[in-house]
Amino acid sequence: MSRFLSTLPRARSIVALVFVAVLVLQAYFALRIALWAVMPVESTTFMRTSQWRLMRDGDTIDWRHDWRSDAALSPWISRAVVASEDATFMHNDGVDWTAIREAWMRNHSRSAERRHKVMGGSTITQQLAKNLFLSPQRSYLRKAQELVMTFMLEGIMGKRRILQVYLNSVEWGNGIYGAEAAAQTYFHTSARRLGHDQAARLAVMLPAPRLYQKHFHGPYMNARTGVIAARAVQVDIPR
Repeated sequence: MSRFLSTLPRARSIVALVFVAVLVLQAYFALRIALWAVMPVESTTFMRTSQWRLMRDGDTIDWRHDWRSDAALSPWISRAVVASEDATFMHNDGVDWTAIREAWMRNHSRSAERRHKVMGGSTITQQLAKNLFLSPQRSYLRKAQELVMTFMLEGIMGKRRILQVYLNSVEWGNGIYGAEAAAQTYFHTSARRLGHDQAARLAVMLPAPRLYQKHFHGPYMNARTGVIAARAVQVDIPR
């Protein structure tokens, strides 16, 4: 009993140190988000991980990432991405709880277990939190941290800046990051000049950009582009 009692202060110290470390880490994330609320995001954890993968595999793909201001991004790319990735973007608090519940039910159904296929329910803000800071590995701890950073992004940046940062940093193919690089690569134009259908086709790529890069004019891409182009007219975007 005495040995057990003697270990209690040490255990409390360890718990206190862990708690302080977690708070310091959250403060670091909040500071980075505050800086990015006014400064361009030059790189993200997701970008650096992808760059390391390309170097490890010996790929010599050119790296393209060009930050653009709101004024240099076509409103159509904003509309198309919201329509494709997060139709409730303007009305949620960073998390679409209904989509998460539906994804949970689908992922734990017997048919999903047989297909070994995981369905997502992430909003644009959640995807941005993951891309900025986190690894692609799935775990409950990583998901919890993603939620914390999601609320930080919503509180510090706001919807307009979140969408701008997302459009400037999301992957659009091997070594292709941001709407400007995507517009130049696929349409030989600037992000400012992206048209309605061009923006819709880029938005369709986002769930699996490296796959759709190889099938840019495939049957699925063609059909889905029409759907997103129609939805893009109706969605709300930040002003």
